[in-house]
Amino acid sequence: MNKELVLILDFGGQYNQLIARRVRECNVYSEVVPYNISLEKIKEKAPKGIIFTGGPASVFGENAPKCAKGIFELGIPVLGICYGMQLMAYTLGGKVAHANTREYGETNVSIDNTSDLFNGFSTQNVFLMSHTDYVENVPEGFKKIASTPVCPNAAMVEPQKKLYGIQFHPEVNNSVNGTQVIRNFLYNICGCSGDWVMSSFVEDSIKTLKEKIGDKKALCALSGGVDSSVAAVLLSKAIGKNLTCIFVDHGLLRKNEGDEVEKIFTENYDLNFIRVDAKDRFLQKLAGVTDPERKRKIIGEEFIRVFEAEAKKIGTVDFLVQGTIYPDVIESGLGKSAVIKSHHNVGGLPDYVDFKEIVEPLRNLFKDEVRKTGLELGIPEELVYRQPFPGPGLAIRIIGDITEDKLNILKDADSIFREEIAKAGLHKSINQYFAVLTNLKSVGVMGDERTYDYTIALRAVETTDFMTGVWSKIPYSVLEKVSSRIVNEVKHVNRVVYDITSKPPATIEWE
Repeated sequence: MNKELVLILDFGGQYNQLIARRVRECNVYSEVVPYNISLEKIKEKAPKGIIFTGGPASVFGENAPKCAKGIFELGIPVLGICYGMQLMAYTLGGKVAHANTREYGETNVSIDNTSDLFNGFSTQNVFLMSHTDYVENVPEGFKKIASTPVCPNAAMVEPQKKLYGIQFHPEVNNSVNGTQVIRNFLYNICGCSGDWVMSSFVEDSIKTLKEKIGDKKALCALSGGVDSSVAAVLLSKAIGKNLTCIFVDHGLLRKNEGDEVEKIFTENYDLNFIRVDAKDRFLQKLAGVTDPERKRKIIGEEFIRVFEAEAKKIGTVDFLVQGTIYPDVIESGLGKSAVIKSHHNVGGLPDYVDFKEIVEPLRNLFKDEVRKTGLELGIPEELVYRQPFPGPGLAIRIIGDITEDKLNILKDADSIFREEIAKAGLHKSINQYFAVLTNLKSVGVMGDERTYDYTIALRAVETTDFMTGVWSKIPYSVLEKVSSRIVNEVKHVNRVVYDITSKPPATIEWE
């Protein structure tokens, strides 16, 4: 499907997924692979370029991750970032040393803007530095193309073999015009043309799925979240009524969400849609449970049992559709523990459902690309940009035990918060926002009478990767409106607080 490919060798850097996303933002397809990928596998994939990520190791360490030296003799351009630059220098005979002063943060870098890598830059630019070791002497045949007062070789190049190393991180937002460095590498040095666009991905995917599935049957567990929804619509475009979507409504969704999902899929798409109302069943299982991990486990297991019961009514299916996306593949494919995101990826279903093969149409996409695919498919914007929502739903936004009354309180409060954020035009700039029903009750005064009611906490976070995040500085006027509406319109709430903790030390969700 992809004519052009850039391989990203993962040396354990925290920004490896971000590098892959930046490459794709430049319309070039990228894959993250282990640092010890074989030369044969690289030749087989025939990439236009290779990027080494950064990493926490030192090249002097006993177990430092290293790549085959032959990678530099393949005739494929290589860009080493941070540790990747140090490894390149170390492997090819340069000298790497411990710096007397660790360089961390936004740093003014002097650059040689005659280099293809820095085309379009002035002679000074701010980039993010984060390193203890540095390249003291570049290898033979290399020349220095950037420096800082602390780091004499902040970038280097071997022009004949097109080997480049940079000590800074161009992929992060702190680096000014950092993506331009990556773009220059892709276009000026690797000779990419940029054929990775979502419209061609959608077209190619529908064609491939038609050929693969034909007139056979496929089954999809639809949560109403972005990933499973986009996967379902993509399949429906390919196989129509041969797709059956089972939507397990556990009663823990946001206000009116179950009805909204049903309406979207029954009115707009040619597929078989089954909605299972399992609210009472889930509430019974959760009665009296306060531990968040137990809540998650009960909901995950019960979801599988409900799905299994519905799937048995259908009988044998040929394909099970999962909304797995690329970050999950990276985590599992590089020898790390795979993190299944609640039931959205239906991690346990293959053991329970009678099917022949799994189909994962989004497994090569990042979250932002999944959203773009959704828009290409004509999915309504309100669903495509729906707030990230945990598999256990509101169960982990109610601190303590779960009752139907508490669910109704939280649904109403959360709905008001989301409504006012949208009215203020903040719904796209805040990456995640929601209400939490705490188990704290406090004294209040309403209508000259003493009250003793619940406290609602509001949470809003801005982030690029959900690994870290800062609390959103929502205008006081908006917070005031939200607070006033909640205490006036939602029964049994007399106090509203705003969570101003970033991640870390807090997590985004409360449980």
